[in-house]
Amino acid sequence: MNAIEQIKIRVLPDGRVSRSDAAAYLGMSEKTLRQWAVDGKHLKVVKVAGRCFYRLSELQSFAGVGAA
Repeated sequence: MNAIEQIKIRVLPDGRVSRSDAAAYLGMSEKTLRQWAVDGKHLKVVKVAGRCFYRLSELQSFAGVGAA
């Protein structure tokens, strides 16, 4: 029997996810996401009050969740 690990993340009402939650969702480190943001690669960062957020819909597309 395969166990599936459940990851709980906090999604704000407008669909934003913090960098730490985005990293947990994707199974990678915050440092990797931070470096991607610096390099302008992969995921688009939304900055609010100096904090970095990601759109849940973009994370899902990147991870292939919901893809047929």
